[in-house]
Amino acid sequence: MPPADPETTRWFSAHVQPHEAMLRAWLAQGFGPRLAMDDVVQEAFLRVLRARETGELQAPKAFLFAIARNLALDQLRRHAVSRTDSLVDADLSNVLDDHAGIPETVAREQERALLTEAIQSLPARCRQIMTLRIVYGLTQRVIGEKLGISDRTVAAQLAIGTKKCTDFMLSRLADRRPAR
Repeated sequence: MPPADPETTRWFSAHVQPHEAMLRAWLAQGFGPRLAMDDVVQEAFLRVLRARETGELQAPKAFLFAIARNLALDQLRRHAVSRTDSLVDADLSNVLDDHAGIPETVAREQERALLTEAIQSLPARCRQIMTLRIVYGLTQRVIGEKLGISDRTVAAQLAIGTKKCTDFMLSRLADRRPAR
């Protein structure tokens, strides 16, 4: 892809890049450690930029998350299909180190801490619903049954919580950026 023009760079910095931390937290929570996170995020960014070349995107954040979800699912599907079991049971734990490096681990923990802080800042009912959904992975229906509220109320609270968490994280990330 050729270098971006200044207008595209400004657009990307304003409409896509601020969602990176939330995207990474969402992908980590939804798809787990087997996901090659950096590859998914980079490819999602490229696809958003390519889509913008063909016309103005109405909802770049929604498009980014949809693309990332599809890329993550494709990656996990390919991994499941290409995975083969070893013919020999060997203990390679002392030879191979497939753990994330220190910078990646620190970044992931910072993102998780920021998401936790965002959820803790929510009103009590919204925080309860977001926790049941994000931490415990319960469906909207199960959350509604557990709390004695309608699925619509759960969906509305999840939408409100997601919006408030996104705003919280964006404001915190903006506070951390060095002045230009």
